[in-house]
Amino acid sequence: MQVGKPILYSYFRSSCSWRVRIALALKNMDYEMITINLTKDGGQQFSEEFQALNPMKQVPALKIDGITIGQSLAIIEYLEETRPTPRLLPQDPKKRAHVRMISHLLASGIQPLQNLSVLKQVGQENQLTWAQQAISSGFNALEQILQSTAGKYCVGDEVSMADLCLAPQVANADRFKVDLTPYPTISRINKSLLALEAFQVSHPCRQPDTPPELRA
Repeated sequence: MQVGKPILYSYFRSSCSWRVRIALALKNMDYEMITINLTKDGGQQFSEEFQALNPMKQVPALKIDGITIGQSLAIIEYLEETRPTPRLLPQDPKKRAHVRMISHLLASGIQPLQNLSVLKQVGQENQLTWAQQAISSGFNALEQILQSTAGKYCVGDEVSMADLCLAPQVANADRFKVDLTPYPTISRINKSLLALEAFQVSHPCRQPDTPPELRA
């Protein structure tokens, strides 16, 4: 089924791309990366070439097994179904539902509201306040949910798709200067995740397209 090495279209600061980079690292997959700069040249995602690849004009996109997949959670679920080790969705249906619930809360309920395309619409002077409110509102709900689902990580003691969504969103919260004091469970889980190699190698500060001043 595999036709050549998978190709990931990614941007260093894209939290959606980071989710997929973590999944690829956890599953120990070798892949090629093509970087799409979302701010250069008016946004390289708007080029005809990339639009033909992903009509939504967003990263990530993954070319794999002869198909191209957009949307980070769809990519992660495909990787899970075709390369199931290590498992990112629990076997237990209730835990799997919790993982999906948290993943979608982060990926649909928070991230799009503070995404670059939305922030452009709200005006420069409103961007920080808008992003902070969007993230805080979602984190208020997530902190409450994690009280009943979390172990070491978001759902129990194994890294799941939910954690792949959590760490990038906490990085966004830091970037938008959100006070994380009210979210001790989110902060604790994030700290545990960032200690893992897969989260470190995939981190925005360590990508081929990371600007020198943001490298670590």
